[in-house]
Amino acid sequence: MPSIPSFADVCDKATRLPCSPALLPRLIGVLAKDDASIDEMEQVISIDPALASSTLRLANSAYFGAGSAQVENLSEALMRLGQKEVYKLAALSLTGRWMALKVEGYRWEPGDFCRLALVEAVAAEYLAERTGQVDPKTAYTAGLVHEIGKLALAYACAESFPEIRKAQQAAVGPWIEAEKKVLGYNHAEVGAELLRRWKFPPSLVAVGTYNPPHAGDPADFMPLLVHVHAAKYLAVTIGAGVAEDGFLFELNAPLLIEWGFSPEMLEAAIPDILDRAGKLLQERLTHGALSF
Repeated sequence: MPSIPSFADVCDKATRLPCSPALLPRLIGVLAKDDASIDEMEQVISIDPALASSTLRLANSAYFGAGSAQVENLSEALMRLGQKEVYKLAALSLTGRWMALKVEGYRWEPGDFCRLALVEAVAAEYLAERTGQVDPKTAYTAGLVHEIGKLALAYACAESFPEIRKAQQAAVGPWIEAEKKVLGYNHAEVGAELLRRWKFPPSLVAVGTYNPPHAGDPADFMPLLVHVHAAKYLAVTIGAGVAEDGFLFELNAPLLIEWGFSPEMLEAAIPDILDRAGKLLQERLTHGALSF
């Protein structure tokens, strides 16, 4: 059996990922202010050349720039796009780099983690818009980073995955429990620590910590936790980027139903989520059967 890296070593290695979303908390902080200025947004976005160029490109696209003069600088691009589009672009640009990252473990194909994260983000945003209980932008981010711990384990613990696989098959239980048995920690614990290190707000750290959520979790975070849990279930049902562990997660169906997320409500949401996510990923998505 290969040596198992310590929890600290896994987190240290993961923080050096070339595609870490560490810029997002800074952008969240700026855009959360009612009086956020273009200059403040520009200062954050200009740190990342690829993000800055994506912002200019989107502002000059047919969708936003039709009939208008080409913008030539970041300030003009931000004025044209507005806060909501800028934030979603930033999240997509930063995490879109997961498409190119090659990692072992979970038997992912290239780009699978990005697909799964984006579908979950879109689903969380959509559900938040429908219920009005959670800020859609926060829900989108939460869905995006919810499973970041999986990326870390796949990156740092690839040699241990055969043992995790054996442990899960022997126990016939949730994959996350097999991770804990073999490694001494699981992807939720690693994800929460990474979000803390990257200085994400407490609500988003909670999404990593309480994964999956249970009735006794902190009440302040419960609306977001439940929305993201429902979004994960939808993402797994849709299936884009779902790895070998995907259908082996612990679904808290009673909690979803308690919060109004019935199978019928979630089933009705799938067509719009497929449409939104498909446009972001530029691929046609389908889905499997949904049932609790």
